[in-house]
Amino acid sequence: MKKILPFACILFLFAFSIHSNSYKIENNELILPSPIQFKTGTAELLPSSDSALVYIKNYLNDKPFITVIRIEGHTNNVGTESNNQALSEKRSLAVGKWLENNGIDCGRLFCVGFGSSKPKESNETAEGKIINERITIYNAELRKVKIGGMPLDGGGRKAGDICK
Repeated sequence: MKKILPFACILFLFAFSIHSNSYKIENNELILPSPIQFKTGTAELLPSSDSALVYIKNYLNDKPFITVIRIEGHTNNVGTESNNQALSEKRSLAVGKWLENNGIDCGRLFCVGFGSSKPKESNETAEGKIINERITIYNAELRKVKIGGMPLDGGGRKAGDICK
């Protein structure tokens, strides 16, 4: 005689299979499925960022042993250095606040800005500028031990304290 799983068990298994992602990590960076995007020149998250933000949230929920992630804001070189630095910090904080507002403990989030100091591509092309405007997520602390002896800020400027 076949055993029939109760509906609640089937629903749980389905939810678990959706929620348990296989995550790609390269050099402690969580590779996002899509970029986190903002309204031009602001720290206002665009709805197109939702899937990446949910991905980060799920990652943190699935990996409680990752005690701190570093949320890095980067910009291209359009505008002044000080404005780019401030914008990168505000954007990393916006991501951190979204995560906190969606159930992630603020103590697990360390937000920093790099301004335009770490381009991935040349800022001489429109494509390069788009690539350089990014948020990156790094594992910074594993079971309350800093990864690789690196400071939590990773060399960036702390953007503020999300927990306040």
